[in-house]
Amino acid sequence: KMEEIQDDCQSPSDWGPMQDLACGVSMILRKVRDQPRTTWEDLVNDLKRAGTTVSTVSISNTLHRHGLKSCSACKVPLLKPAHVQARLKFAKDHLDDPEEAWEKVVWSDETKIEVFGINSIHRVWRKKKDEYTPKNAIPTVKHGGGNIMLWGCFSAKGTGQLHSTEGRMDGAMYRNIEDG
Repeated sequence: KMEEIQDDCQSPSDWGPMQDLACGVSMILRKVRDQPRTTWEDLVNDLKRAGTTVSTVSISNTLHRHGLKSCSACKVPLLKPAHVQARLKFAKDHLDDPEEAWEKVVWSDETKIEVFGINSIHRVWRKKKDEYTPKNAIPTVKHGGGNIMLWGCFSAKGTGQLHSTEGRMDGAMYRNIEDG
């Protein structure tokens, strides 16, 4: 495992004090770049295996000096390449639609709230601009068990009602809400 992390550093016994520090910093930054969900403890253990003992405070300070901070990972829908292509096609197809056409559109969405427990918070080391890059986000999947679904809509005329349903919303439930 250390060979993966330590590709540009020689054996820890060959390091002088300054090279030890430089290689330690490069190991920390490389590991966090490749695996943003790495914990301080993981980094301390990796450095210890390489022959360097540091505290979690030193690691935190090093990461902060390089513009990285510990943040909650954003949750984003898990999109397959086909989903991305479909969204891009829709955007291109409707790019030049007149404003009046959009006034007739009703936008709707649903979200899941877990009944038993909460979605755990995952932390990642990242720069501010990298918030939504895939390796810094937690993919979410809709329609899990033990949850309540909330559905709502809005249009150019304002917001619609918020509806709650148990389990997954199907076509019959959707039509029932539309019919009032």
